Amino acid sequence: MTTNINPFLRVAPADGSANVHHYLNGQFYAGTSRRLAEVYNPASGQISGRVAFATKEEADQAVAAATEAFPGWSALPAVRRARILFRFRESVEKEKNRLALLISAEHGKVLEDAKGELVRGLEVVEFACGIPQLLKGEFSEQVSTDVDSCAFRQPLGVVAGITPFNFPAMVPMWMFPIALACGNTFILKPSEKDPSVSIELAQLLSDAGLPDGVFNVLHGDKEAVDALLNHSGIQAVSFVGSTPVAEYVYRCSTAAGKRVQALGGAKNHLVVLPDADVAQAADALVGAAYGSAGERCMAVSVVVAVGDRLGDRLVQELVPRVKSLKIGSGEVEGKEMGPLITRAHFDRVSSYIDVGIQEGATLVVDGRHWVVPGSASGFFLGGCLFDNVRPPMRIYREEIFGPVLCVVRVNDAGAALKLVNEHEFGNGASIYTRDGVAARAFVEQVKVGMVGVNVPIPVPMAFYSFGGWKRSLFGDHYMHGAEGIRFYTKLKTVTSRWPRTLNPGAEFVMPTAN
Repeated sequence: MTTNINPFLRVAPADGSANVHHYLNGQFYAGTSRRLAEVYNPASGQISGRVAFATKEEADQAVAAATEAFPGWSALPAVRRARILFRFRESVEKEKNRLALLISAEHGKVLEDAKGELVRGLEVVEFACGIPQLLKGEFSEQVSTDVDSCAFRQPLGVVAGITPFNFPAMVPMWMFPIALACGNTFILKPSEKDPSVSIELAQLLSDAGLPDGVFNVLHGDKEAVDALLNHSGIQAVSFVGSTPVAEYVYRCSTAAGKRVQALGGAKNHLVVLPDADVAQAADALVGAAYGSAGERCMAVSVVVAVGDRLGDRLVQELVPRVKSLKIGSGEVEGKEMGPLITRAHFDRVSSYIDVGIQEGATLVVDGRHWVVPGSASGFFLGGCLFDNVRPPMRIYREEIFGPVLCVVRVNDAGAALKLVNEHEFGNGASIYTRDGVAARAFVEQVKVGMVGVNVPIPVPMAFYSFGGWKRSLFGDHYMHGAEGIRFYTKLKTVTSRWPRTLNPGAEFVMPTAN
């Protein structure tokens, strides 16, 4: 395998072994472990870098740095913390094109999608910049004679975020801007598959004036993750990834006494009713199912057609759209879909297509033999479309996380709702219809965390919160928005009394307002 070191990295290889280092206490740190992982350019199949894996001892160093930085950072007035985030926001905006190229080079997504990821992440930064308003407490005068009460929120301490490969910039920015704005210090453990942008974000935070140790990046695998989950110095853990790992993170972290928000897998349905504009629904489906090669936790992977006639029309509309997808290197302008992130993931997604055929689904469009000229070694898979998919099939039940769309046919809207509600995942669901009554009923009765009405991917804006139901979420708090503020802070209520006259004597009854 040839090596083509990513030209967008600031950190050059120190000794030929690793060029993606940790970021601890405001410094790049190569680490002492000899364990490395190769980072690929998915479009070429070439190695673009190597990332160092952390040991338990290096996780301890990260926690120590964050612990030392916490008192000074948490004592800084909220408005001054916000100013640093303002400067960070401006730096990311200025560097957006370079960061998008870096994301595309390691993840494979097309440039416009990479830029969109950065924009959605910056929306959370902008929300966090309003932290002086968001942390305003409550005060009640004279709740009893000469007694006042107030309540306010304080930071937790050192918190950690463990993030997936599919959004190497956006998902971390769901977490750390709010955590930092609230006065916490942060340790990020990004995916080892596309780790470089996390280091760039750390450097931009430092350039914006963030004190050393407030934000740290620790690369690694399960060894590093377990070290963070079990460390007594970490107060809370945020996670986004697959359901089995989310459940593991939740179980281990709560057993260690931590607060946890762990977002897991999804099987997002889009229900199309007979009165919908079928062409419009097909356009929406192509973007929602095949954008970012389907490597999105909010990708639509199941379309539920109500009625066979509608199912036939929908498939007829989808087939030419799927076959004409513009697939190629994400760094090439005009492409709509890039490669999958690794050869292993390519093989995994391809195996699901084999399983679907074996289980009796109809493979209407087969993208397994897609060839991109000049990129024969790239991890490219064309769009795949299955019809006549049934709920017992694995391709319906399990999260594929690739460019595979399943068409399920049902007789009526009630059966469609039942289908969505009975699935183990409850991340998101959408409905396409012109019937307001039907849409309202769907919104009220569907058992998912995020709902779209004539919107294919119902990801909320940063001032709302992101999260699913059922086995798509472990923990009590969603990401960002008001839920994010609550997750990264703890409530303190103060009752004070300054009596005008002394009233000696003990009181043995429950205090009341009388």
